[in-house]
Amino acid sequence: MTSTQSTDGARAHARAQAASARIARPTTPPDIDPATIVLAQRIPPGGYANIVLGRGTHLRLGDPEGTTCAHLFLLRAESPWERLNVADTVKVPWQAYLSQGHPLLSDQGRVLATVLDAAGHHDTLCGPTTEARHQLHLAGAKQGLEPRDIGPSIALFRGATVAPDGALIPTGNGPTGATVDLIVHLPITLLVANAAHPLDARPTGDLDLLAWSAPAELNTTRNDDPEYLRAVDNTEAAWAAALNSEVLA
Repeated sequence: MTSTQSTDGARAHARAQAASARIARPTTPPDIDPATIVLAQRIPPGGYANIVLGRGTHLRLGDPEGTTCAHLFLLRAESPWERLNVADTVKVPWQAYLSQGHPLLSDQGRVLATVLDAAGHHDTLCGPTTEARHQLHLAGAKQGLEPRDIGPSIALFRGATVAPDGALIPTGNGPTGATVDLIVHLPITLLVANAAHPLDARPTGDLDLLAWSAPAELNTTRNDDPEYLRAVDNTEAAWAAALNSEVLA
């Protein structure tokens, strides 16, 4: 009888694999208090994640090898019928290219998250590949979501620009170790897939996710454009109403 032909043997064999099966985690920067960390995860190529993040969470996505592509979709955690609207995210700020202070807007005109710092090479125009869409559907299913609940996504770390003739031009990846930081304005369900870009079929590398509690960061205005300020006001009003409803309940 081999070591795995009995229940005891199979259990011992499985437990012996734990060390080799351990997945690497992103390194916590020295300026972040480890006690505030709520997420530290490395997503391998072809992988995905579904994560609920609270209001005031600082989320950092990282490209440790300079080859990843993160497809993001956000939904309001307690009201998943409110979700990322990529068209409004581009239209309302009058800007198709993500940069510092850019809001990720819901279909209700509220700010789900704001881009704090971006390394460039992102895309709001092309949407996901078939592979990325499938991964997002799998991630969503683990939150009770159906494919129809998941709309167009945003791609980070592999970008696209629009040429004068209207052609979409891939920009490839940014530098090794590039990061993108977001501050979360409303509790969200984050769906993320690590898959190639529609215009750039190169295999991807690891994707790092690191998040920590930073509610004080919501007190800083990241953008003084009137469209952004109006969306923030809408967001704060909705949050205050949600808290009031909880108190009354």
